[in-house]
Amino acid sequence: MNGRLSISKQCELLSVSRSQVYYKPSTAKMDEDIDCLLKIRETLLMIPFFGYRKVFLNLAGKSHGLSEKKVRRLMHQHGLFAIYAKPNLSSPCKNHKKYPYLLSGIEIRYPNQVWVSDITYIKINGCFVYLTAILDLFSRKVLSWRVSNTMDSYFCIEALEEALQRFGVPAIFNTDQGSQFTAAAFIAVLERESIRISMDGKGRALDNVYIERLWRSLKYEDIYLKSYEDLRELKEGVKKYFDFYNQERFHQALDYQTPEEMYESFKITEKEEKVA
Repeated sequence: MNGRLSISKQCELLSVSRSQVYYKPSTAKMDEDIDCLLKIRETLLMIPFFGYRKVFLNLAGKSHGLSEKKVRRLMHQHGLFAIYAKPNLSSPCKNHKKYPYLLSGIEIRYPNQVWVSDITYIKINGCFVYLTAILDLFSRKVLSWRVSNTMDSYFCIEALEEALQRFGVPAIFNTDQGSQFTAAAFIAVLERESIRISMDGKGRALDNVYIERLWRSLKYEDIYLKSYEDLRELKEGVKKYFDFYNQERFHQALDYQTPEEMYESFKITEKEEKVA
């Protein structure tokens, strides 16, 4: 404060209330806030998808003097928030051709009958990177994947070319209507292999629900627990998780078989794959 001006005059010049100048925070209140903040952080580390209401319900009865309003204030002040899916990740392009959804009413009976793909985002040190994967719908096996720090179509094409080279050609390939999957270069690869193209209907999130479950499993079982620091660490971690997912993780929907076991047990000839 300037000693040559009265406090009243200085507050007037700075448009500051004098009550703010004279206010002395209570040490006991600060200690209480710190204790509550530590409990909130501990809850979010264990359950990162809880918002402030669920954090409050989780802590109710465990911390004295805690209220829903206080939890919301502390989380807002310290930048704490629930982890949730970012909306509109795959934006459609008006100039790109859209294809009909072909999976309605189809029974998925064998590997390489239908492949699906999608893009999700991952936050590393305040920046977003993007992950795409190709999933065999029958076995739930992850066939290929790529990570990129841009949202162009090239990393999706790389993942597709690798899957085709390693596992053959599917009868149907299903994606959403995002611009990466409707791009001419991506469609050209599918048409080159005479693959039938299927796309989710507009606003129908459940059309590609199986790969959405893959993203949820990857994030909650690995990424949110590991807190990767850079792209190299992330790629190594994703590779290890997908190896585990394919070869060791039992799936209730697959009668507790692994995707690798399911894929290898039901492989069919390329000729049969073409007849969907």
